[in-house]
Amino acid sequence: HGGNVSFYGATSGQAFTPGRAGGRFGVRTSGARVVVGGVGDHGCEYMTGGRTVVLGEVGRNFAAGMSGGIAYIWDADGRARLRINRGMVELEDVVEPDEIADLRAMIERHAELTGSKRAKRILSTWDVQLRKFIKVMPRDYKRALAELAAEAAAVA
Repeated sequence: HGGNVSFYGATSGQAFTPGRAGGRFGVRTSGARVVVGGVGDHGCEYMTGGRTVVLGEVGRNFAAGMSGGIAYIWDADGRARLRINRGMVELEDVVEPDEIADLRAMIERHAELTGSKRAKRILSTWDVQLRKFIKVMPRDYKRALAELAAEAAAVA
């Protein structure tokens, strides 16, 4: 198990942690890209940016107050949905080709740097495992991204 409050307020960079982190993982993260084997209670609390990939269990109250960034949870046993605080987020499937490629690349890098057997198993049956990922998307962030895309389209 990793320590509590890891990556608190991380603004940039990448991190690959093969084991399960403790509680309050990624609190107030605003720009880092992190892959972790699992997290305790209150993971990604108040997250405002970046990307977090959880390749295992999440504790209770995941994503409480999460207003930005995106988290992806590999929900192998179907229990993660019950532990996510849905006050500010929507749960979606990962379906966009660019997003799928980015998620896979993060997991590949994680497997390469950490030797994670779980990451390697996920990658070996990718088409099956992709359907087990939950995309945790803050509603306000989703709306802001849509507005930016509409503005960019109007200018083009």
